[in-house]
Amino acid sequence: MSNRREFVKRLSSALLAPLALSQLRVPALLAAETKGSRIPLAFSTLGCPKWEWGKILSFASEHGFAAIELRGLQGNLDLPANPVFAADRIEQTKKEIRASNLKIACVSSSAQMYVEDAAKREKELSDARRFIELAQNLGAPYVRVFGGKAEADKSPAPDDATKARVAAGLRELGKYAGPRDVTVIIESHDHFTASATLKDVLTRAGSDHVGLLWDAHHTFATANEDPEFTVKELGQWIRHTHLKDSVGSGEDRKYVLTGRGNVPVEKQIKLLQAIGYKGFYCFEWEKMWHPDIEEPEIAIADYARVVGQCLGNAHECGL
Repeated sequence: MSNRREFVKRLSSALLAPLALSQLRVPALLAAETKGSRIPLAFSTLGCPKWEWGKILSFASEHGFAAIELRGLQGNLDLPANPVFAADRIEQTKKEIRASNLKIACVSSSAQMYVEDAAKREKELSDARRFIELAQNLGAPYVRVFGGKAEADKSPAPDDATKARVAAGLRELGKYAGPRDVTVIIESHDHFTASATLKDVLTRAGSDHVGLLWDAHHTFATANEDPEFTVKELGQWIRHTHLKDSVGSGEDRKYVLTGRGNVPVEKQIKLLQAIGYKGFYCFEWEKMWHPDIEEPEIAIADYARVVGQCLGNAHECGL
């Protein structure tokens, strides 16, 4: 898949026929059933960049989610600096999370491990450490980082030196995160979507406090991997997931509601279940990067139904 800016330019004016929000809201009974569903649901706040903190918690609770992934609040990606997590506010924030019967699945940073310049690299590592400290304070198990890719790098895969830098960065952050009961997870994203590349980096990192955030869309759509192959190669490292659906092929893809595209979401979920995956099944609706896609009130509620009840098979849900 191309970068986010290119993706936005290619978005069609409408992905689906308009759907009434009332038809997609999960009623109280269905929400209760979802809470007891076979899999624990989560969603990333990337999908609701305009929502206030209170709405995020109430919407998650009302629709049967078990957790939320923090990826910015109201468009601000610098979570450690957000007033909601300030020293004089964070205990109240934690009470609100508990009162909503929710957990924080992951605290997602923008830190990129590929960077070579010493000063810039230290800035990336320092930023990741700030997120690790926030995760510790919130009792969150994971902090996401990227392998990343320089804009000038046009190679189809990272070279050995780049992989070595990424592995070293992960290992260093793992040492910092371990004593804080946090694990650093690299997302299958950008230059780091192929199983062979990720397996090499994770093996080199060699840390019990380093793992993988499996963005199952990117390994399928960008690396062209069958999810069965990906899980076989990387399953031992998978700690968290991003699930989403799209139509199209190659770099020409458009995000659609779960189960309406050609990404094998149901298969991805069942493969995770088969290896005893214990993490959250997290919906990453990239509304912040692609404002023309469906509104979060529709897409997130729809995910709760289609995945919570039918494991990502919209047809089985009667849709």
